[in-house]
Amino acid sequence: AKAMKKTISVFLLVILTVSSCYGLDPCCAQPCQNKGICVSKGSDSYECDCTRTGYYGENCTTPELSTRIKSFLKPSPNAVHHFLTHYKWIWNIINNISFLRDAIMRYVLTSRSDLIDSPPTYNSDYGYKNWEAYSNLSYYTRALPPLPTHCPGQTPALPEAKQVVEKVLLRRRFIPDPQGSSLMFAFFAQHFTHQFFKSDFKRGAAFTRSLGHGVDLSHIYGENLEKQHKLRLFKDGKMKYQVVDGEVYPPLVKDVQVDMHYPPHAPEEHRFAVGHEAFGLVPGLMMYATLWLREHNRVCDVMKQEHPDWDDERIFQTTRLILIGETIKIVIEDYVQHLSGYHFKLKFDPELLFNQRFQYQNRIAAEFNTLYHWHPLMPDTFHIQHQAYSYPQFLFNNSIVTEHGIGNLVDSFTKQTAGRISGGWNLPPAVQGMAAKVLEHSRQMRYQSLNAYRKRFNLRPYTSFEDLTGDKVLAAEMEKLYGDIESVELYSGLLVEKPRPNAVFGETMVEMGAPFSLKGLMGNPICSPEYWMPSTFGGKVGFDIVNSASLKNLVCLNVNGPCPVASFKVPDVNFPIFANVNSSSEPSAHSTINPTVLLKERASEL
Repeated sequence: AKAMKKTISVFLLVILTVSSCYGLDPCCAQPCQNKGICVSKGSDSYECDCTRTGYYGENCTTPELSTRIKSFLKPSPNAVHHFLTHYKWIWNIINNISFLRDAIMRYVLTSRSDLIDSPPTYNSDYGYKNWEAYSNLSYYTRALPPLPTHCPGQTPALPEAKQVVEKVLLRRRFIPDPQGSSLMFAFFAQHFTHQFFKSDFKRGAAFTRSLGHGVDLSHIYGENLEKQHKLRLFKDGKMKYQVVDGEVYPPLVKDVQVDMHYPPHAPEEHRFAVGHEAFGLVPGLMMYATLWLREHNRVCDVMKQEHPDWDDERIFQTTRLILIGETIKIVIEDYVQHLSGYHFKLKFDPELLFNQRFQYQNRIAAEFNTLYHWHPLMPDTFHIQHQAYSYPQFLFNNSIVTEHGIGNLVDSFTKQTAGRISGGWNLPPAVQGMAAKVLEHSRQMRYQSLNAYRKRFNLRPYTSFEDLTGDKVLAAEMEKLYGDIESVELYSGLLVEKPRPNAVFGETMVEMGAPFSLKGLMGNPICSPEYWMPSTFGGKVGFDIVNSASLKNLVCLNVNGPCPVASFKVPDVNFPIFANVNSSSEPSAHSTINPTVLLKERASEL
């Protein structure tokens, strides 16, 4: 360790000496370690601000006593993960002891949330703190500042994005998620996150069209008041709808006149109108959009009965708050519970944070957006009842939604296994153009390396390609592409990283993604002491709807007939695999769709 520190010091000294000779910024060498902030003082001097880093010294490399003790006592993230995903009998006991469960959940929330800067610090145009980076909501914020543009050698020579995708990301054969994630999980992830991942590519990948920066359900109600009003019925708080074969579905574009993205050949009777303009892309997204539409109108009926004196506006606004609460409850207790693999039972209880230092605000980070491109979840074909649909038949085909019905879609998607995300070589060919765009956008925003982000989130940097991938062949391909482990990019690194045992993700995806997720959820205004009370949600009845929310309830309360199996994990039952792609005697208008071209066109929406 001492030899390593000495080598680093010598290297930094050489860089600084060269920099001073040429009049360059000495901070280009990134001399400040452990989250220390470098401030240049001319071309030959700099100062490291080590405030509250737990380190001191010229380059913030000397740990304080408390830091030494914490480092000695703190188990590694992988050790913690192992403990949380094993010893089920211990967790069964803890889960039934309220004060222990609450204490652990409080620690989970605070330890994760503390890793996210609040208020925000940087954006893609500012690598130093300033009012613009804080106040301009049109930018995604940044967990790490962008690489400087004026520093030689800061941006390594990177391989072509298309080559990275083809060599290490593209699927050779479908690799199922060993954790058993279902397509219900995959489509929920896509549907839920697109309320706050709304990149404004007209301005650039660093910009977002979402001013809410969190769970605001704009993907249900529209991102602005004009669209919301077009989607609202303005009677009893409800949203507009249509009835097909006795079931409620979203209204048609021609009837509400809102902007939705459909190809020219999409039949008018299948152009559904919902809050997010891109949700006509796949039936899985329209399935969730329909469920939430039904849930909104169902809750409106409850509120109307409970408060017959309330007008349309109050019923609508209160119902929206209830659905925000339901969403957060489902995300934490069903969705995050599943993807974590923990035996510890997660709990949505805002009161756990009321005596903690916690800020009820959130800004979406560009890196969180990049991290969440989980396209390896998608299978090669989509099995619904006794039919299988290829990508050309599945894309922009809302007829599947009405022909099969929501209940059958839920049942079928629950029974089909999604793909493994980390581990490489599992990206569907239909979205390879999308993956290349993600890499190109990351470079435009001058992301720092995968290892830089690992250090930012208190993880050990990888020392070799095999250390990263756990696979000799994949490691060799990565080395051909990048040459140096320090050059590996965030997105490609996340997708080739070795998965944790029997898990869908690798270490970095979880340890980096969880803080963003939990801070965004618990930082919602409804979780604050000022909002978290029955009256916010229309009294005890509305509060009970929030506190009893689950994926199962969302489905069972909003489908006709018997409730289908609804789970983010495929049940432990063998289901038939359908080998034949749907072959109707009537050729579908969608059968000629080129999925690669369509997905490339819709890059800004995915």
